[in-house]
Amino acid sequence: MRTGGVFNILGKLLILLSLSLLTPIPFSLWFGDGMVPVFLVSAGCGALLGGAMVLLFLPEHDLGYRDGFAVVVLSWLLFAFIGALPYHFCGAMPSFVDCYFESMSGFTTTGSTILDRVEVLPASVLFWRAMTHWLGGMGIIVLSLAVLPLLGIGGMQLFQAEMPGPTKDRLAPRIQDTARILWSAYLLLTLVEILLLMLGGLSFFDAVCHSFATLATGGFSTHTASVGHFQSVYVEAVIIVFMFLAGVNFSLHYQGLRGRFSAYWRNEEFRLYVILSTSAVVLIMFANGYHGIYHGLGENLRTAAFQVYTVLTTTGFGTADFDKWPAVCKVLLVSLMFVGGCAGSTGGGIKVVRFLLFFKYARLQLRSLVHPRAVGAIKMGNVKVPQEVMVSILGFFALYIGFFLLASLVVTGLGVDLVTGTTAVIATLNNIGPGLHLVGPAQHFGHLPPLAKVVLVICMLAGRLELYTVAVLLTPDFWSMARKPLWRWSARRLVDKSAA
Repeated sequence: MRTGGVFNILGKLLILLSLSLLTPIPFSLWFGDGMVPVFLVSAGCGALLGGAMVLLFLPEHDLGYRDGFAVVVLSWLLFAFIGALPYHFCGAMPSFVDCYFESMSGFTTTGSTILDRVEVLPASVLFWRAMTHWLGGMGIIVLSLAVLPLLGIGGMQLFQAEMPGPTKDRLAPRIQDTARILWSAYLLLTLVEILLLMLGGLSFFDAVCHSFATLATGGFSTHTASVGHFQSVYVEAVIIVFMFLAGVNFSLHYQGLRGRFSAYWRNEEFRLYVILSTSAVVLIMFANGYHGIYHGLGENLRTAAFQVYTVLTTTGFGTADFDKWPAVCKVLLVSLMFVGGCAGSTGGGIKVVRFLLFFKYARLQLRSLVHPRAVGAIKMGNVKVPQEVMVSILGFFALYIGFFLLASLVVTGLGVDLVTGTTAVIATLNNIGPGLHLVGPAQHFGHLPPLAKVVLVICMLAGRLELYTVAVLLTPDFWSMARKPLWRWSARRLVDKSAA
């Protein structure tokens, strides 16, 4: 690993983040909440740290995949630290662990919160919560590749390390162009949702915050009651549509914007995504109707659809406390938490395509037992899936199960009950937000032990970066190949000696 080059890029990314910390200032001035100094100091801290890294370490132009893994993981850890400063300086949270938890939950688009009442935060800080979602949704590295040509070297390595899914779609020959295309589609959908929510009666502030959280599949709301606060069928319908779109591979949206709408239904993962969500809505409607939870068809459909899409897309908004629903509904929703959105979407979870390929692989194995001499291949559409992709998917499932069991053992070992502890791990590892029981939709994570929050922060990061990226950095082999950083003054001294 080229340590100096990694730190140089981290410094540039921190400077970019510091600029984003200035965006809540207009809202602070508009609402008069007195938070301008908080954001100026926070941005200054980020800029000083980033500037020091850029000044101290020389850039390197031959970055590899190891360096990409290091940049991505370390940048998310640093961003969560700098992003936690406004929460810490405004004094609304009891400890810095809570501030860091809230910040990491925002950037990883998890949406879990330690707050029992969201309204205690100043308006500009609420905007910053939503902003962390939006920045983390499409990916900070992908944004950097789109706007900072200086990150062009090693761009594919950073893109591969951060984007979710077993394969990464390149929509243009240059990775920077692919990043711009993805962010352009992301921005366009965000603007459209803001406009539609404002037409539904939401203020500009609420429309922006909820659009940021929706397209990022984050779930932070400006109200404790989440989207249920508005009591509007129109608002819920708009958010359902955009949650659905956010859970779709953004490369399909790019093709749709170019008029190739047939690309959606030709995509096998998209078809399964639609079938899963529709089936889940019907099953939950039937179960809630059978148990007498909702008597009107319209209310039953509205509530079931919202909860299914907010869980399947890992958004985490709420209009009902599904922890009070029949057990069969809770089992179904927890199952959807594992699935998540499509690869290449802003949604978390294992991803629909991995389950699709896993079951195709299982079917192929069963067929080989019945017909030992038959030769079969796993295909997506008409394309044969490479063997290395299948090996990666099977390894991912094994790593996921191990990570889930280990985190659950630690959290429950700290005194958290079984349902709360395991669903807290599921909610954070899949970047969903709410779990069940004491971390259910009407609850929060603030009462958990500090060490449990640290474990859940690791789960958020591992889930957002799809386990492999984080797991690689935990291996001794990775760090054994790290070389000493090249400091600027040492490089200048070498130049002077050679000149002499």
